[in-house]
Amino acid sequence: MRPLAVFVVMCAPSAAAQPNSQPLQELPPPEISGPDEPAVQIPVQKEDRVEEVREGGPSVTEAELDAWLTAHYSVGRLQALEPIKAGIENTNYFVTTTQGSFVLTLFERLPAAELPFYLDLMAHLARHGIPSPAPIADLADHYLQALKGKPAALVTRLHGHSVDHPGEAECAELGALLARMHLAGRSYGAYLENPRGPKWWRLAASDLRPYLGADDNALVDGELAFQAQHRFPDLPRGPVHADLFRDNALFDGGRISGVIDFYFAGVDCLLYDIAVCANDWCLDASLGLERARTDALLAAYDAVRALTPGERTAWPVMLRAAALRFWLSRLHDFHLPREGMLVHAHDPQHFRRILECRRAS
Repeated sequence: MRPLAVFVVMCAPSAAAQPNSQPLQELPPPEISGPDEPAVQIPVQKEDRVEEVREGGPSVTEAELDAWLTAHYSVGRLQALEPIKAGIENTNYFVTTTQGSFVLTLFERLPAAELPFYLDLMAHLARHGIPSPAPIADLADHYLQALKGKPAALVTRLHGHSVDHPGEAECAELGALLARMHLAGRSYGAYLENPRGPKWWRLAASDLRPYLGADDNALVDGELAFQAQHRFPDLPRGPVHADLFRDNALFDGGRISGVIDFYFAGVDCLLYDIAVCANDWCLDASLGLERARTDALLAAYDAVRALTPGERTAWPVMLRAAALRFWLSRLHDFHLPREGMLVHAHDPQHFRRILECRRAS
């Protein structure tokens, strides 16, 4: 195996250094011991969890759902219905019928015009062997239905559990899966620009300006200006998950058994998807990137889809872009919560600190 370029971020408690855009350095690939390797403890932000109560949101009774399934699907009769508390964008239920286990999603805020991109992408990836939820077509051969006045979809339920403290083996598993997913996405014909990409960053920054202090506004403006100068139009692009945090990957027996929640997906630089993962899966106690897990993630990815020289050069910038996106989205949820929601938002400071760390490295 050829040497792999890796970039490891070490953060001091105070990150006041000037931005540095050094490319990836060449290092030999790490040895991966396998799924039984002891996990390394990484920060789990309790304040990152979201507790949300929907005021007047749609609720579905067993009788209503059984009638709906019978009228629109060939999945058998309803046996069990269980609300899923996790999830902040949609209303979700575990659904068990005489024919199998599924997840029902009622879409709360996503534009209806975007939903076919997500559902068709999930179906495409599932056909290509990626463990993504497979949408179930209704009797008219449509993936999208309506229930309780909301767009709704039924997808297969994937089994497994998320890992709060991934080790090198889990990060290697993620890297290989992400590369396979990107390769499978090459033949997906639909197009939707990343809905949380640079255009949204600028809009969100404008909305947030009255709510932020001078230091935060200066940091946002400075990073937006930096990113505008580093767009890398020639990097490989395609459909990206764009939100593949630890809680969106399911493991079973040391292998990834499912990748869920594709509802922030879009077309962007493939490297951006890797950076989003690294900024969550590979953190050390100071919010830098821990070397062994970062090496494992990148080595496994590179073994399936070789990173280009341009991607190696762009890696530090993409880490900053991923940190900026999630800092802005958390600030937006914190200061501008959605109407009809009582939200305990993610802590925006977590990704502010990550952004400062990436800028200082």
